Amino acid sequence: MSSQFTIFPAVDIQYGRAVQLEKGISETQKVFGDPVEMAERWKQEGAQWLHLVDLDAAFGRGSNADAISQIVSHSGLKVELTGGIRDDESLERALGTGCERINIGTAAVENPGWCDEVLATYTDRIAIALDVRGDRLATRGWTSTDGDLWTIIKRLNRAECRRLVVTDTESDGTLTGANISLLEQVSQRTDAALVASGGVASIDDIRALAKLAPRVEGVIVGTALYLGKFTFAEALEATQVSTTDGN
Repeated sequence: MSSQFTIFPAVDIQYGRAVQLEKGISETQKVFGDPVEMAERWKQEGAQWLHLVDLDAAFGRGSNADAISQIVSHSGLKVELTGGIRDDESLERALGTGCERINIGTAAVENPGWCDEVLATYTDRIAIALDVRGDRLATRGWTSTDGDLWTIIKRLNRAECRRLVVTDTESDGTLTGANISLLEQVSQRTDAALVASGGVASIDDIRALAKLAPRVEGVIVGTALYLGKFTFAEALEATQVSTTDGN
C-alpha cells in the first residue's frame, strides 16, 4: 500500500442537492447547493478524489446517476461512488457513470455470494463499505441493522477484498471526533486498505488518522469542510506533515 494519505471530500446527493446528514438520518439534512458546483469547489481547492453518495439510491427512492455522470465527466476528479449498489442492474448503472471506484455496503450483508463475485471480477475497483453500528452493520441507507462486523470481515478476507471504507455511523455528521479505536480494531483483523469516515471535526482528527497510514490510506470528510472547521488546504497540509514526521 502507498504511504500517501488521501482526503476525500464528500458530496452527498439527495433530491438533486448536495447535503450533509447527521448519523445518516434523511430529515437532518443541511443543504449546501448544487453538487456539480460542490465538486468544482473541491477540485479548485486541490482535491484529487471525491466521495459521492447517492442518498436517494441508498434509501430506495430513485437515482442521481445522471448528475453523478456529469460530475465525473466535468470535474476530471477520481470518484468513489456509493449508495444503493446491490445487484447487477445498479452496479451497471454505477459503472456507467465513469466513476473510478464503487463502494458496496448493504449487499455485502444481504447478498454475500453476489458481492464475492463482484470482488473477484472488478478487484481494485470495488471497496466494501462497513457502516458500523456497535458490532453490527447499518444497511438500507442505515435504516436497518444486520450482520456481525467481525464475521463479515473474515468472509471478506477470504474473498480477497482489497479495500474497506469504515464508517462510524453514530458519529457521522456529528463533529464528535474520529473513531480511532474502531479503525485500529478493524486493521488488526484484515490486510485490506482502510478508508476512514465519520465524526471528523478538526485538524487534530486528520493528523491522528494520517498517523495510521499506510494501514489507513485516507479519510472521507464532509460536514467539517462544509461548515469551515478547517479548509481542504489545511487538511492536506496536516496529512503531509503527519505521514512524514516519523510518528
